[in-house]
Amino acid sequence: MRRPKGIKTKKSVSKRFKITASGKVMSRRAGKRHLLSGKSSKRRRNLGEVREVHHTDVYKIKSCLPFSH
Repeated sequence: MRRPKGIKTKKSVSKRFKITASGKVMSRRAGKRHLLSGKSSKRRRNLGEVREVHHTDVYKIKSCLPFSH
């Protein structure tokens, strides 16, 4: 499949998501920037993990990252 000329990577998406060698889309969890004292240590620990993106969003993210897959 040929890509059209002049296609660009969405830089905001490339900073938020990474695509693994097997094609999974990974991202960090939201909610670990501020107001951490009100969250339990277990919740804060789980927010630090990198997790796989839900399968319904994968197509949209991959289309914004044309050179990563």
